[in-house]
Order: sequence, then C-alpha cells, then structure tokens
Amino acid sequence: MAYQHQFDDGRAVDWPLGKVVCIGRNYAAHAAELNNPIPTTPLLFIKPASAVVNMAEPFRVPRDLGEVHFETELAILIGQPLTSADETQAAEAIAGVGLGLDLTLRDLQDALKKAGQPWEKAKSFDGACPLSSFISPDNIDLTDCQIRLQVNGELRQDGNSSQMLTPVLELLSYASRFFTLNPGDVVLTGTPAGVGPVRPDDQLVVELADQLRVETRAC
Repeated sequence: MAYQHQFDDGRAVDWPLGKVVCIGRNYAAHAAELNNPIPTTPLLFIKPASAVVNMAEPFRVPRDLGEVHFETELAILIGQPLTSADETQAAEAIAGVGLGLDLTLRDLQDALKKAGQPWEKAKSFDGACPLSSFISPDNIDLTDCQIRLQVNGELRQDGNSSQMLTPVLELLSYASRFFTLNPGDVVLTGTPAGVGPVRPDDQLVVELADQLRVETRAC
C-alpha cells in the first residue's frame, strides 16, 4: 500500500507526501561518535518521497550494500507553506509531530564522503525513511522531547531535543531560506547519539516519550 501521512487517531492527512528535509549532525554527541566535525550552521539534505514508508509496517533493509544504520529523529509535518519564514511563522506551520528513522547505508556513506561525493545514494534509497503517524503539536514542548529507540529489547538511543545544536523552530526558519517547505513536507531534525546497525528480523520500538510509541520490524 502506498504511503500516506496520517494522524495517530487514524485520520488521513489531506496533503500529498512531499520531500523530507533532513538535518545532519544536529546533536554534538552523535557527530562525535562518528568522528565528524560539529557544523557551525545546519547541515541540510533531502530524501525524496520515494524513500518514505510506514514505520508501523515491517521495513526492508538492503542486504547487499554494506551496513545499514538506524538514526531515530523527531519528525515535523508541515501544514502551511514556508518561504524565508521567521520562527513565529514556522511554529504556526507545524501540523504534526512524529518520529522518523533516517536509515543510512553507512559503509557507502563513508566511501562517498572519502571521495568527496554527495551522500544521496546512502541516505535516499527506496525505503530509507520510515515515518510514524503524527500527533498534534498542541501541548508539546519542542525544546523538551525525549526520543528513544530499543532494538531487540535493548535501549540504544535516548536523547532529548534540548540537546539539539539548532532548535526546531530555528531549523524550520533556516531551511525555508533555501527551499520552500510545502504542506505535506516533513523535516527530520537530527539524531541523538547511539546509532548503529539494523539487521533483518531486528525488533524495534521507537518512542516519543509519553506521547507516541511504535513497534516495528526490519525485514
């Protein structure tokens, strides 16, 4: 079944699936664990709509392209067009808050980086972006969201949006300076430390603490 955004109460989202704007190295501890420099401005890249799948369904892990790593992220669903927006406009444009997995072909990414080439093949392959349903942004403090991932019952990631180098509203404003964010677009806001390989048959539990919980499986 083709992916469609939906809210956690089962309501479908009217807007078409758009692009996914991702923020790299937005947690200092994650940059450090991969021996990457900490950026001085947000590092942006895009996953196409073809990368998105439903997180609640089993997701496919490529088997012949080296290690695939999980990166758990707070996901922001855009509900109003944003172009060179300020933070107040960015806040008003948030239609939903959810979770995403930025699946990464780590061996391929390392080879591309070493060659000075773009990362798209490692980050934007089909199925590289499992997304959860979305919850209302009402009563959610975007500066204090606890994000957790368990793999086969072991806690692997446990970070808080307060640790972001660039906070959510500032990220949305910054990204909108370079390309318009349209209704149905999603922004992934970076991953906390603890990333690692995901393999077929791994069982994952992805949580936005006290707000959203998704059980899924790699296949």
